[in-house]
Amino acid sequence: MGLWATHPTFSTISFLFSIFVASTIFHCHQRLAMVPTPWASSGHVVLVPKYLPPGGVFTINSKGRLGNQMGEYTTLYALTKMSKWLDFISTEMHNTLAPIFRITLPVLQGATASSIRWRNYRLNDWMEERYRHITGEYVRLTGYPCSWTFYHHLRDEILQEFTLHSHVREEAQNFLRGLQLIGSRPGMFVWVHVRHGDYVHVMLNMWKSVVADPGCLRQALDWFPARYCAPIFVITSDDLSWCPQNIDSSLRDVVSADNGLLGSPTKNLVLLTQCNHTITVGTFGLWATYLAGGDTVYLANFTLPNSFFCFIFKPQVAFLPEWVGIATDLGQAKINSP
Repeated sequence: MGLWATHPTFSTISFLFSIFVASTIFHCHQRLAMVPTPWASSGHVVLVPKYLPPGGVFTINSKGRLGNQMGEYTTLYALTKMSKWLDFISTEMHNTLAPIFRITLPVLQGATASSIRWRNYRLNDWMEERYRHITGEYVRLTGYPCSWTFYHHLRDEILQEFTLHSHVREEAQNFLRGLQLIGSRPGMFVWVHVRHGDYVHVMLNMWKSVVADPGCLRQALDWFPARYCAPIFVITSDDLSWCPQNIDSSLRDVVSADNGLLGSPTKNLVLLTQCNHTITVGTFGLWATYLAGGDTVYLANFTLPNSFFCFIFKPQVAFLPEWVGIATDLGQAKINSP
């Protein structure tokens, strides 16, 4: 009996090919699924240690809230530009920033990062000369760097890194366009960031410091009408009950952004970057101010001279020289100070 062979039908071949394609796509998705939303910057993902280049690889910790992580990202970006290191951010930082901004730094996959023996290098909040000469094969920068002294010489590049995705920017613009006060659409917005709530107790008891009091806010609000015609003040705060009682809206046009439409920190920061000018304190407000440009008024001398906070935070390297400081009342901090 002669040998004979059967040939698979076209439908069988198509079925088997479909299974192969589907399994391949699923496998790739499991390995490369780094981006939390469809519009997030994809980033170059390093999957396994053998693909890491030898020597000079740097990353930075991903700690704190949005403003802290923006400071950490830009510090890594600026230092590696200066020293020609190869830099990577963590998946956690990428997942925080990429849905908002068109960031470009490559991403180090979590399993790979965990397998590396990092040398931790602590940074102060501000730039120092010794940071130009950090050595090591795999270095992880730590701390909460937030000073413009790290990155201001690269301002155009930093603004490019923190370019908003179009749909994110449009949502904030729609909110501002929808504001109608005194029967007309306002043309110039001043964002006011009021950090209050539990922050009052943290600043007073831990740092021997204070938050903005009503008198300080009044001075800051009065600064803009003296220089601009009919500004509109857009208020964001973590204490909605405190603001109406301490910010007099009868003398100026004031609107709250914390109305359920733009109540999240991320959406608030995006909104703030679309305003013309700012009144602020804290890393969250500093970044909104830096991205927005325009005039900035900030809370000055809010810490007693003997506070430990003075050793880790220096106003002269946190606030740009052209920004305007408004003094606050340190009376409560002095009462509580031993």
